[in-house]
Amino acid sequence: MAELRSGNRLAALDGLRLLAALMVVFYHYVALARPWGHDTSTIFPTGHRAAQYGWLGVEVFFLISGFVICMSVWGRTLGDFAVSRLSRLFPAYWAGILLTTVVVKTWPEVDSFPGWDRVINNLSMLQSGDDSPDIDPVYWTLFVELKFYLIMVAVVWFGVTYRNCLILCGVWTVAAALAPGLNTPLLTSFAMPQYAPFFIAGIAFYLMRRHRPNAILWALVALQLLLAQRYIDHRMATSLGKAVAAALPSWPARLVIIAAFALVGAIALGLLDRIRWKWLTTAGVLTYPLYLLHMNIGMTLIHHFRGRVPAPVLVASVTVLMLVAAWLVHRVVERPLGKWLRTTMRRGIDDVRRHVAPRRGRTGQPATATAVAAAPVPAAPRTARFDPEPPPNREPEPEPEPVK
Repeated sequence: MAELRSGNRLAALDGLRLLAALMVVFYHYVALARPWGHDTSTIFPTGHRAAQYGWLGVEVFFLISGFVICMSVWGRTLGDFAVSRLSRLFPAYWAGILLTTVVVKTWPEVDSFPGWDRVINNLSMLQSGDDSPDIDPVYWTLFVELKFYLIMVAVVWFGVTYRNCLILCGVWTVAAALAPGLNTPLLTSFAMPQYAPFFIAGIAFYLMRRHRPNAILWALVALQLLLAQRYIDHRMATSLGKAVAAALPSWPARLVIIAAFALVGAIALGLLDRIRWKWLTTAGVLTYPLYLLHMNIGMTLIHHFRGRVPAPVLVASVTVLMLVAAWLVHRVVERPLGKWLRTTMRRGIDDVRRHVAPRRGRTGQPATATAVAAAPVPAAPRTARFDPEPPPNREPEPEPEPVK
């Protein structure tokens, strides 16, 4: 059997990431009427009902993201964190936008070509900031992730430690809990009350993984699990429509959230470290491009072939095709372009550091411009060294003495 973790990569976390992505795909392909032209309960009498809860894959993604981003910022400088996130997010995202645009322009069956102005606006990933429409509806989650990254920037700025992460979790919990009642749009926008419990719980679980569990962390996770229940009815209504959501029980959604917390908790405690399937590592890196590509492109294929191929075969075939497309985007676009972006941005950051903090001569005075330009750049300390982007759930080395 393959090694447990290749380069300290958690295979179980990759498996959960794949499961979350497939939940969202299942929801879009089986629960929604859009690609089929009518209600799918007659097409998938059994699968339809289960697929109606597949939107919860997004919540699972946010829970995983809290764990993974807390892991990835440990020991990194602010510049390194920015470089790693930008080079990770944008290559596959740009490819997704261009491919989706080509498909909906060529075959406007489930969506119409939005216009080049909207395509260009979407390339920034900031379109949700001014309420501009997304090229693909699934992109709304990326703006939520960007706001989470901005929150984590504060931790990186002050230093990523157990204490600072715990302070963030406490302050963010209070802000998210009070924001709806305070009716302050800016606070609500950044506190993200609907999704904060998942990010915060993910951070707490990683602190357990790194520093051992304790009563404070368990209490924090339990509180987030309770707070996550507040918006289930609302999420069901926005995902399925009020009429459909009113006819569905909410307990399956609550059960899925509890199961997700339990699985990430098991990963945090090391209970799933025995999972050694190497293919999960590959599956883990495909989930992001799969998420970006699957909706409008996959729905267009389903709509186009719905009367020619049996529905279950069509859904399975399109899902496999989207996985293949995700692998191609990862290998042909994400890896080489991501590497180029990391190298380019890193060089730019090094240039800024060299000019902002010039070397001093023996007298303690700043060196001349000529001397500074000619002087060799000192090697960065080991903790600030920039290496090629590791897989997103790679564990850093543990500290010798955990902070109590």
